[in-house]
Amino acid sequence: MMDSSLSRPVGAPALVEVELHDCVATLTLNRPDKRNALSLGVIGELRAAFESLPDAVRAVVLSGRGEHFCAGLDLSELTETSPAEGLMHSRSWYEVFDRIQFGRRPVVCVMHGAVVGGGLELASVAHVRVAERSAYFGLPEGQRGIFLGGGGSVRVSKLIGGSRVAEMMLTGRVYNAEEAFQVGLTHYTVPDGEGLARGLELARRIASNAPLSNFAIMQALPLIAEQPMAHGLLTEGLMAAVTQSDGEAKARMRAFLEKRVAKVTPPEARVSNA
Repeated sequence: MMDSSLSRPVGAPALVEVELHDCVATLTLNRPDKRNALSLGVIGELRAAFESLPDAVRAVVLSGRGEHFCAGLDLSELTETSPAEGLMHSRSWYEVFDRIQFGRRPVVCVMHGAVVGGGLELASVAHVRVAERSAYFGLPEGQRGIFLGGGGSVRVSKLIGGSRVAEMMLTGRVYNAEEAFQVGLTHYTVPDGEGLARGLELARRIASNAPLSNFAIMQALPLIAEQPMAHGLLTEGLMAAVTQSDGEAKARMRAFLEKRVAKVTPPEARVSNA
């Protein structure tokens, strides 16, 4: 018997585990025996998990159970596919990944171990990326005789440039956590075992923002990046007008003017990018 909504046997462990922490939810890939390889079942549960989050959740932390974040596509699903089936396979990923990137809640991705192929494509959907020092990043599609199919040729290229993506795919180059930070794949590097704590800290900080500001950042910034300058400036001006007219924004600005909230100060001395 199968659960028709999630396409897995009734009683089987969830492929994506969900835990609620007040205004933050953690979503954990739960296929450790397969290094959290992304099957269509996992993709479907990711979609269901995001769509079923309570309204009180204002940010999400995405991570992987076991020794790896995600080792990529479950290749067993592609060995006998036709071109049409392969295209539909990719489009099923695109639909879910778009819903994550342009959804209602910012996503912090916490990575350790393998962040490879489809795993890196999934990570590139997130808005903030935290890597433990054990994390390593690769795009082995060239060595597998295939091509990126989960949006990586677009999203990863936007992060580090098409030339770097081509070199990774052609040569099989693998970046360690520090190198990934240097080229722009990640925002933070933390010691092993500390990624989830940092991810939750960042998610709580994000959740404390005004929801309309977070929405504008998630929706408008990618759009502006694709627009000619004049169009981008108009979009920016419209979003500025909309957000600053919101009641919560007005209350926050009054609190600042009345010195009830702290000013921005220089960062404390810190090691590396932790």
